[in-house]
Amino acid sequence: MHPRIVSSLYLVIALFAASFAAEQSRPNIVWIYADDHAYQAISAYDDRFKDLAPTPNIDRLAKEGAIFRNSYVSNSICGPARATILTGLHSHKNNVPKNGMPMDFSNPTFPGILRNSGYATALYGKWHLKVAPQGFDDWKIMKGQGRYFSQDYRVKTSQGEKEERIEGYSPDTVTRMTIDFLEANAGKGKPVMVMCQFKSPHGPWSPAIRNLDFLKDVEIPEPPTFYDDHEGRVAAGKAQMTILKTMREGFHLKGDPDSAHYDRLGPEQHKQAIESLAYENRHLASGKLKGDDLKREKYQRYIHDYLRCVKANDENVGRILDYLEESGLAENTIVCYSSDQSFYLGEHGWYDKRFMYHQSFFTPLLIRWPGEIQPGTEVNAMVQNIDMAPTFLSIGGADVPATMQGVDLRPVFKGAMPKDWRKSLYYHFYESEGNQHLVAKHEGVYDGRFKLIHFYELGEWEFFDREIDPYELNNRINDPHYQDTISRLKSELTRLKSQYEVQVPKD
Repeated sequence: MHPRIVSSLYLVIALFAASFAAEQSRPNIVWIYADDHAYQAISAYDDRFKDLAPTPNIDRLAKEGAIFRNSYVSNSICGPARATILTGLHSHKNNVPKNGMPMDFSNPTFPGILRNSGYATALYGKWHLKVAPQGFDDWKIMKGQGRYFSQDYRVKTSQGEKEERIEGYSPDTVTRMTIDFLEANAGKGKPVMVMCQFKSPHGPWSPAIRNLDFLKDVEIPEPPTFYDDHEGRVAAGKAQMTILKTMREGFHLKGDPDSAHYDRLGPEQHKQAIESLAYENRHLASGKLKGDDLKREKYQRYIHDYLRCVKANDENVGRILDYLEESGLAENTIVCYSSDQSFYLGEHGWYDKRFMYHQSFFTPLLIRWPGEIQPGTEVNAMVQNIDMAPTFLSIGGADVPATMQGVDLRPVFKGAMPKDWRKSLYYHFYESEGNQHLVAKHEGVYDGRFKLIHFYELGEWEFFDREIDPYELNNRINDPHYQDTISRLKSELTRLKSQYEVQVPKD
């Protein structure tokens, strides 16, 4: 062969090898997203259930990576939170301010941009944004809210999509899909980004059959604010999300196999489920409980099943981490665990989310990135779910659209606090019409200590000093000692609304 031809071949091979190496050097991204997973139910965050229901696999991400101590949502409701993650935009900009609205793909999304820049992308599990996903090489999404057992999925095909029923417990099957995609694609020349999105622990809380006896007969302590009377907080007093009055027996507290999603089980597992339900519901079924006794029993039923669902999430995080270690992918893979928002586990006598109060505003975020995030890092900088899209694009070496409102989190991955980091956060909940829980629309600002909330439909303001009132029980809006601080926060709220181009709501 002519020397020039040989030289040209070597050059082509070298260029190909360099290109392959460059692609391989970009990290894989595994985004594990729970639904309604309260930070209180992650033992890395809170000691409340640490001895009773620890989460050792999720905790591994904190030990081997970073735990974010000031992570918040911009709108505490499922569909809008998912649109925010995809777009890096607040709800008024991504056009999904309420549940039940379709995803608006006129806005660029981080999966689509990563795919165009060379990533293999996939989405499995809960979607909750109506229209078919875009920007993914592969997807299997639950229909609607999804079920816990024998889930019906919308599945991407070369012609569009088809419907397919996939047997098994949904967190297990979503994890299996995620690992299968990693196995088929990671390390093959393209970096991988996969979104593994659990239904759990969203209600109705239906544990895996293997976990039905977990916490059996264990009495779980109620939170300190369990008997909160909501005095001084008008919107809280109007909300219909109390464990005593709103939590429904037979649905939230499952009374039959159908409401528990157990109707598609085989005969043996169905029998186990019926026996477990009968035993767990024995006190409620007596009809003798009233008042605080009924409230306490409802709480026990609720929290047992909720924590059993969390256990399955933790088990499946362990499966993913073990696979990454065994396959040799762990060193070049970022693993994130978060939730669309946190959840009330009896605080203020509630379940559900929506409010800007701490248990639904704060949300867990844990990230492991070997070589880039030191094990045991604690990030105290204020971050928000609008930040995930620009962060993933930055990590993947892709350009971040100027329209995205979040910021790249990489500067705080070392635990440092940049001098120019944000000093406050904006929040807005839009969904009062048709909202079964009657949570009034509201917006607010939080600076890490002080929180100002405007329930503009009701013409009410609330102000909390979380340093001395971490449970947010005392509305100090009329306290003369805080008027300068309140005035400052009102100005900051105005500034944030201008920065994010929020339309001014009417009282």
